[in-house]
Amino acid sequence: MGDTGTNQKKAAPQNTGIIEQVDKVLAAYTREKANLIPILQQFQSVLGYLPEEALKRIAWYVGSPECNVFGVATFYAQFKLTPQGKKVIRICCGTACHVRGSGKILDEMEKQLNVKAGETTPDMEYTLETVACIGACALAPTMTMANETYGKMTPKKVAEVLGDKSNAAS
Repeated sequence: MGDTGTNQKKAAPQNTGIIEQVDKVLAAYTREKANLIPILQQFQSVLGYLPEEALKRIAWYVGSPECNVFGVATFYAQFKLTPQGKKVIRICCGTACHVRGSGKILDEMEKQLNVKAGETTPDMEYTLETVACIGACALAPTMTMANETYGKMTPKKVAEVLGDKSNAAS
């Protein structure tokens, strides 16, 4: 009776540039499943996101099914599966911000950037996201951009914030 393959490891997926970058990160870790999250964090800090090829290579390395690694990567909000812009904009949609008009801030931001929440501008300059809470409720409505918090936002201030940041050196 032939082997069903359940006791054999699959061959590592192959894709040149990404695989080389993943392998540099993997070299610092043992092949234990317990290292999965630190490996994902480290690789994302290198490339800024987790492409499918990287997830497959990491799964092979730690001996975990690809679906489990993908499950971890999609469960935690810190992990991104698509490239992010240089500046990540997060609009708070928590209760305090919502009742004080964060929807209008989001609408104006989408209009100014010509993207919807969850998307990145074609020039890879901005990624627009919504979050449940920034933790600055007294300043509602709030947003963050490049880890700077902006409070008491208005649609008019959106253009000001974007103008300030788009003219600043990156």
